[in-house]
Formats: sequence, structure tokens, C-alpha cells
Amino acid sequence: MPPAHRMDPAALEVARACKGFLDEAEGLRLHDLARQSAPLGPVVEIGSYCGKSSVYVGTGARAGGGRLICVDHHRGNEEQQPGEAYHDPDLFDAEAGAMDSLRHLRHTLRAADLEDTTLVLVARSADAAGVVTVPLGMVFIDGGHSFEAAQTDYQRWAGKVAPGGVLAIHDLFDDPNEGGQAPITIYRHAVASGLFEELPRTGTLGALRRR
Repeated sequence: MPPAHRMDPAALEVARACKGFLDEAEGLRLHDLARQSAPLGPVVEIGSYCGKSSVYVGTGARAGGGRLICVDHHRGNEEQQPGEAYHDPDLFDAEAGAMDSLRHLRHTLRAADLEDTTLVLVARSADAAGVVTVPLGMVFIDGGHSFEAAQTDYQRWAGKVAPGGVLAIHDLFDDPNEGGQAPITIYRHAVASGLFEELPRTGTLGALRRR
């Protein structure tokens, strides 16, 4: 495996300041995976939220000479709706009566100087998968955490990873008492498929390389 690449310090500060739920060690791991995978094709992130992970993945893709595609409908996943555990009232658009994180993502990308190398695709994951048809260097799944949403992300995107590319999945919990089981379920499906080999985990971040 190529050695870790030092992330741009200014971009790292942007990532640290951004709203989100990604551990820094996981973010730096994503940065390196994206840098290594970018020569194989675009890097896709499913679930951008306010852009914390986008900075890590996007700067990594740029360092590898590639681009990031951010896929998110920006209406929040099931855990971010009013009354739910991860609801942030700052992101609620009263006029629309819905969550809206798009403005925050744009601010983050601008602050990290990633606007020129990032494509923002405002759409549901399944719909976006229908228009992104090129082989991908990396797919990072961190969208909806219901079983239906996670299965859809896996089924629609995993097969698009180019040989040698990476499928990364966030929020893996082996113990159901520690967290939801949808992400680790699709991770196990990927392993069982025989199409991927496991790479070392970082925290709750799993990574697999396409055979």
C-alpha cells in the first residue's frame, strides 16, 4: 500500500470545523484511499451532508489527479429529521418545511478550494446511479442508514467500482448494541460476493478493494 499522504493543512482545518460525524482518523484514511484510487476514475461520495467527508475525499482525489462527485439530496437521512437523534435545527428550511444542507456543502467546498474539482449532484442515490455510468476509482457509502437505503446504495453503486478501485463504507458496528447494522450488513455482502478483498479498517470505516 502506498504511504500516507500529508493532507493540505488549510483544508484539514476546514474539515475539522465542519458539521459532521466523521472521525479525523477515518477522514485521513479516506483522503489516502481517494488519492490512491483517483487515477482509476472519478471518486463518488454518497452522503455529503455539510461537507466534512467531502474535504477529506475531495482533497485526496485532487492530489491523485482526479475529481470528486458528491451525491446527496440534501434533505437529510432518516436520523436527521425533526425529532430524531441527529437533527440539527440550523439545517431546517422553514419555508420548504424540510432539511437542507446544500448551502453548507457549497460553503465548505469553497473554503477548502475544491469547487473546481468537485461535481455536486443533488439527487437521490438511486437516481444519481442511473446517470453516473463510467467506471469509478472509489465509492464511499455514507448515506441513509436504514436497511433499505444502505442496500440500495450497495446494489446501485458497488458494481461501478473499477478493478483495483475501492469501496468504502462508514459506520460499521460488529456489536448491534453499539450502532445500527445496515452499513455492516452491506459490508458483509460485499465480502461474501467475492468481488472485493478486505483492507484494514480505521475506526468504523471499512474499505474493500475490487478484485
